[in-house]
Amino acid sequence: MSAEVILAEPRGFCAGVDRAIQIVERALAKFGAPIYVRHEIVHNTYVVGDLKSRGVVFIEELAQAPPGATLIFSAHGVPRAVQQQASARGLRVFDATCPLVSKVHVEVAKLRKEGYEFIMIGHRGHPEVEGTMGQLDGGMHLVETVQDVARVRPAQTGKLAVVTQTTLSVDDAAAIHAAIQARFPAVRQPKLQDICYATQNRQDAVKLLAREVNVVIVVGSPTSSNSNRLREVARKLGVAAHMVDSADELQPAWVHGKTRVGVTAGASAPDVLVRQVVERLRQMGAVSVRKLDGIREAVKFPLPKGLKLEDAAKASLEGRLGVWH
Repeated sequence: MSAEVILAEPRGFCAGVDRAIQIVERALAKFGAPIYVRHEIVHNTYVVGDLKSRGVVFIEELAQAPPGATLIFSAHGVPRAVQQQASARGLRVFDATCPLVSKVHVEVAKLRKEGYEFIMIGHRGHPEVEGTMGQLDGGMHLVETVQDVARVRPAQTGKLAVVTQTTLSVDDAAAIHAAIQARFPAVRQPKLQDICYATQNRQDAVKLLAREVNVVIVVGSPTSSNSNRLREVARKLGVAAHMVDSADELQPAWVHGKTRVGVTAGASAPDVLVRQVVERLRQMGAVSVRKLDGIREAVKFPLPKGLKLEDAAKASLEGRLGVWH
């Protein structure tokens, strides 16, 4: 292979993922292991494996955390019942739910008080969808496709609102939104688009990347919704696209004979993995690397209270966080 590697911009960690990982890192530094996290803090094998090696215990049931333990809710959010259960068990809780997901939860609670039912666009079984639907005891109808819209049977249509999983394909969600609007003309759309800025920015970057390359490599784990969407976006534009959890999964046949190889990463994939993929491509014969111009993200979300560190611990933490970048 004698190819150029072209990097999408932006790619990799978003502000919500950065915040979630920093919450876990700070909890480890402040309280020591074990730290319990309900569900994977973010959907990335490398991140989860590293945290496990340092005493983070990932659980699905709160009964797995002893009373009084430190518990962190993942970036995807949790149902209200889980919050109540954690309080009843006397757990020290830090909520790493992405603030953009929390925004959806707040909007759902507000509109429910006004008598609204909801149509949620999302993937069944995804923890973010379970968390959002779990904000209510009922009155929320999940749709995954345009065809699902025809099967929705709300109790009333006078007060009906749409909410969306934040990590969907922008184009796919738009088609479903249009189908909902056609069937329920009075439906209330979100005040702001629920699909997060980072998901949209990375999908837009892949659309630009696809024009420049012969193949796209997406760095991300199979469980990562936004990483899967990046691969889909490239393929829909007619470009071969493959997803890898690590550089070891990169197949020479994917890039054989290609002159321009595009690389991007899902919002939960650390940049260290991108660097390893690029290095593997160099070993296969890539001769140069360049970045596309793109949006520079400067979003930062505040941390929850109770995680302030002493100066020495803070300096050590900054070194640890550098591992991800």
